[in-house]
Amino acid sequence: PPQHSVVRNALFCLETAAGQEGKHVYTKALMAYAFALAGKEEKRRALLGALEKEAVKKDGCVHWQRPGRQLHGTRAPSAEVEMTAYVLLAQLTTPAPAREALALASPIAKWISAQQNPNGGFSSTQVSPGPGAR
Repeated sequence: PPQHSVVRNALFCLETAAGQEGKHVYTKALMAYAFALAGKEEKRRALLGALEKEAVKKDGCVHWQRPGRQLHGTRAPSAEVEMTAYVLLAQLTTPAPAREALALASPIAKWISAQQNPNGGFSSTQVSPGPGAR
C-alpha cells in the first residue's frame, strides 16, 4: 500500500471521485489505471466493468471513444488511442493477469496497433511549433 501521505491523499480523492456518477470515459480509463498501479484491485475491476459497457466493439477489435465522437477514416484521433491504451494498461497491470484478462486485452491491442501510422508511430496530442519557432 502507498506509504507517502501525498499518494495516500491522492488515492483518497480518486476513491471519492470514483463513487460519483457521470464520469467521462477518459476519466474512468485514467482512474482504472491509477487504481491498478496502486494495487486497488476492487476499484480497478469496478471501473473496468463500467468501461466494458461503453466499449466500441467492431471487426474483432475493441476501443473507447469520447461521447458524441464518430471515428472517420483509417486512424482515430490521439485521445481515443490514449484512453484505449490506458484501459489496456489497467487490464494488464495486475500481479498475474488471468487468462480472461489476456483474452480481453487482445482485441484492444489489435485496435491500438491498427492505429499506427506507416512509420510505426501514432498521431500526437503535441502541437509542433511552426517554422522558425524556438
